[in-house]
Amino acid sequence: MTQSVFFSFQYDPDNWRVQQVMNMGAVSGGSAFSPQDWEAVRYKTDAAIEKWIHEQMNYTKAVIVLVGATTSKSRWVRHEIIKAWNDKRPLLGVRIHGLRDKDGFTASRGADPFASISMTGGGTMANYVELIDPVGGDSKAVYRDIENNLEGWVNHRAYRPS
Repeated sequence: MTQSVFFSFQYDPDNWRVQQVMNMGAVSGGSAFSPQDWEAVRYKTDAAIEKWIHEQMNYTKAVIVLVGATTSKSRWVRHEIIKAWNDKRPLLGVRIHGLRDKDGFTASRGADPFASISMTGGGTMANYVELIDPVGGDSKAVYRDIENNLEGWVNHRAYRPS
């Protein structure tokens, strides 16, 4: 059974890969939006962007961070991860660099965005939140692994802050 999740990701350059994951239907995305939606929001004030993120995340059951080559550098992904943690939402990362983009290219494996967020008392979020690296020798195999396992990963491997 699918559940509603918020997909956190860096729009450029990963929007094509992210749309593939959203269109799988393994989970339903509360953050599914069009490029026009993002274009309308991204040039607004920080407060307006934060409000939009809050509204998008508000009624979802979990947050999945879709990690591409440069996701760890996105301040908004960082904001979404911290918000998910503070809201005590189940949180999980899935690497998507192995999926092809609109031009048929895969990307390099990016840094773990959870590793750059320090925790009070020591360590980082990477000590708690799993970042799954789907298996497969090509984009089709990676796609199948994500499609076949995403719901189970969310249900059984997502970190649930207490």
